[in-house]
Amino acid sequence: MQQDQLLHIPSEAVVSQPAAYHGKRVFDLVLGVIILIVFAPLMLIMALFIKLTSPGPVLYRQTRLGKDGCPFTFYKFRTMYEGVDHEVHRQYAESFIRNELPEQQSHDEASPAIFKLTQDPRVTSAGYFLRRSSMDELAQIFNVLKGDMSLVGPRPALPYELPVYQEWHKARLQAIPGMTGLWQVRGRCRVPFDEMVRMDLEYIATQSLGLDLKILLWTIPAVISAEGAG
Repeated sequence: MQQDQLLHIPSEAVVSQPAAYHGKRVFDLVLGVIILIVFAPLMLIMALFIKLTSPGPVLYRQTRLGKDGCPFTFYKFRTMYEGVDHEVHRQYAESFIRNELPEQQSHDEASPAIFKLTQDPRVTSAGYFLRRSSMDELAQIFNVLKGDMSLVGPRPALPYELPVYQEWHKARLQAIPGMTGLWQVRGRCRVPFDEMVRMDLEYIATQSLGLDLKILLWTIPAVISAEGAG
């Protein structure tokens, strides 16, 4: 998909029809409950791990933007120290969206680009492991059950990212955000922001329950390999 094509995605391809929305919601609820039951013991172990290694709450709460830019409370298992300054991430996110080369990015052309904040001093010892394994993301199952998110969709944006968006980037907000998506299974942190948005819009224009199931299955090896995570 080229950028000029994405700028002209018809509204009917972007906005889900009611029947499709309800089908996706049932899919999310049924699979979400199963995931919660299966992973509940692991989530309890993670909660204990977090409490034993650093002071603070088990869950990290953050405001994110959902469908049509509506704010909601986003959950992750806490991977950072309590009360840290988030300005470093804000600056990094703005740089990433503008497609500027991160300062810690390797200039070795033989190395694949990784567009993610690494060696973050705010991350706890437990948090490093949780991020590498993507297990901190499991808490978002509560967002799925609440209806703030879907199992599959674009990653939810942070409010301070929106002013940096180009106009065509904003189309990614026309879908319910997801725990995983095409970006996570195709490139994760190894693609620039414009390419991530192209993948989001490709998903929005072609989404179906069949595609959601494929992406969920593709997510398993992506998580196991931990490629681009961190």
